[in-house]
Amino acid sequence: MSRIGKQLIIIPGSVKVEQKSGKIGVSGPLGEMEMDCPPSINIKVDDSTGRILVENKHPKDNHANELHGTIRSLIANMITGVSRGFEKKMEIYGSGYNVKEQAGKLICQVGFSHPVEFKIPKGVKVKIEVGATKGNDVPAKFSVSGIDKQLVGQFVSVIRKIRPPEPYQGKGIRYADEHIKRKVGKAFAAGTA
Repeated sequence: MSRIGKQLIIIPGSVKVEQKSGKIGVSGPLGEMEMDCPPSINIKVDDSTGRILVENKHPKDNHANELHGTIRSLIANMITGVSRGFEKKMEIYGSGYNVKEQAGKLICQVGFSHPVEFKIPKGVKVKIEVGATKGNDVPAKFSVSGIDKQLVGQFVSVIRKIRPPEPYQGKGIRYADEHIKRKVGKAFAAGTA
């Protein structure tokens, strides 16, 4: 039995949970989400206590055991998403690098001969705090937020892959809390013998 799957999910007062024909729907102040539930997992919603219990109907089945903790985590993420939302903060280091939002696209200038454009997915918001870098010390900063944790994480992952931070000067796109392991560059001898 999954240790994560056994944990109860607390429903905040501002969130409503509905079950209907193999699906679970969650609605809150930030939006609505819905998910299909596999038949091997039983979900009990108790409105009086404000809790959800996820049960495995077939504990001897390996596939059902794998889904038990996963489904519980997905439901908990949906409840967190519609009540508080998810946010990832990003930074861009590099002289002359910048970022801007224009016509539903995120446009990054990160050292290529052309700007790189990303279509912002529906349900994701981008907020730019600092649009351009100032040397290698002051980064451009922006944040990506939304109610779907998977969608937010996937979008920032795609952005980061365009110019991952390099280990010598740290130039590139990185998460705000990411630590880059730096390497020492080549040291040249002062004179020849």
